[in-house]
Amino acid sequence: MPKIEIYTTPTCPYCHAAKALLADKGAVFTEITVIDPDARAAMTQRANGRRTVPQIFVGDTHVGGYDDMAALDRQGKLDPLIGN
Repeated sequence: MPKIEIYTTPTCPYCHAAKALLADKGAVFTEITVIDPDARAAMTQRANGRRTVPQIFVGDTHVGGYDDMAALDRQGKLDPLIGN
């Protein structure tokens, strides 16, 4: 299974939705909280300038935010990406 990383903040509803979707699929993921400016800067650089959370990575693939991941799920493309 590819490594899944999700950059979040504690109060972000889209972050909670993204984590719930991954959990419903039984996916194991690492959550990286970006309240610290250095962590957010690292996320922004890795996410090609995107500053919003969540930012989701599956292996080397930048999925994007929750809406992007939900769209992949509706298209049937999320399960193969996360190894389900």
